[in-house]
Amino acid sequence: MTSRNLGNSGPVVSAMGLGCMAMSGIYGPADRAESIATIHAALDAGITLLDTGDFYGMGHNELLIREALAGWRGGERDKLLLSVKFGALRDPAQNWSGYDARPAALKNFLAYTLQRLGVDYIDIYRPARLDPQVPIEETVGAIADMIKAGYVRYVGLSEVGTATLRRAQKVHPICDLQIEYSLASRGLEAQILPVCRELGIAITAYGVLSRGLISGHFSRDRAAGEEGFRKHSPRFQGENLEKNLALVEQLRSVAKEIGASVAQVAIAWVAAQGPDIVPLIGAKRREQLKESLGALDVHLTVGQVAALTRAMPADAVVGTRYMAAQMGQLDSERR
Repeated sequence: MTSRNLGNSGPVVSAMGLGCMAMSGIYGPADRAESIATIHAALDAGITLLDTGDFYGMGHNELLIREALAGWRGGERDKLLLSVKFGALRDPAQNWSGYDARPAALKNFLAYTLQRLGVDYIDIYRPARLDPQVPIEETVGAIADMIKAGYVRYVGLSEVGTATLRRAQKVHPICDLQIEYSLASRGLEAQILPVCRELGIAITAYGVLSRGLISGHFSRDRAAGEEGFRKHSPRFQGENLEKNLALVEQLRSVAKEIGASVAQVAIAWVAAQGPDIVPLIGAKRREQLKESLGALDVHLTVGQVAALTRAMPADAVVGTRYMAAQMGQLDSERR
């Protein structure tokens, strides 16, 4: 496993991270034992970065990670980096009901996260979204206070735009911006990525397979039985799905020439966009993880990167990456 620096101010991390959200129901049921085995396999392969959110399964994901870490080499906390998002609010029916990034709320969320994960500190702590009611300076300042108190090591952000990045960076160094980035989602390239590079902020890229859409394994038949996020995602609906799967077939042709799977070349394409980008793999089964890890052995040439980009050009995928209401909450989508 190679490593990458998480920005000018952040830690050294594995060149690929494991996103654990899918293990807590967002895409339908997940098997607990298989999820834990997948986390163990990722750690054994050299992955040091685990990404979660306190609202994934209303705490389920953090408890799952705690159980997995307890069963792996005695925990070895110093060899792991835990990245945690906070702020999303949910009700007992599991509906989403907004965000709260006030300093008092942040400290409350953090206290519960430390308890559920069974750790003394969180490596990277970040608001899941920009809270429109709370200046980013207050939120980042509160995380900085928690760093001084020893409960957090680094400040991260998620799905914010350039103005917010600049304001936040003036309060405390930001190590990374977590944002969706893939062949299918290229919105950060025009403005956000250049500003991150100007400020020395790394990218932890989630959705590198666009929720499975460009994994090479998704099909029209599978869409009919989908649960969770994909059931309502615009990219997986009707004619949108038909057009998008046609693009995937173009990727498949290029992948065949390269000698790798569609998923592997899609992940490798993201990693090839710069040493300041760390792909997060959303595997919930060992077989998915194994395939994704194979991307580390795919060293794309300039010509192969160009061929993949031509196969799925920017803005070619039909449908937004979230539903309309959720898109409206993304500071990163504001121009």
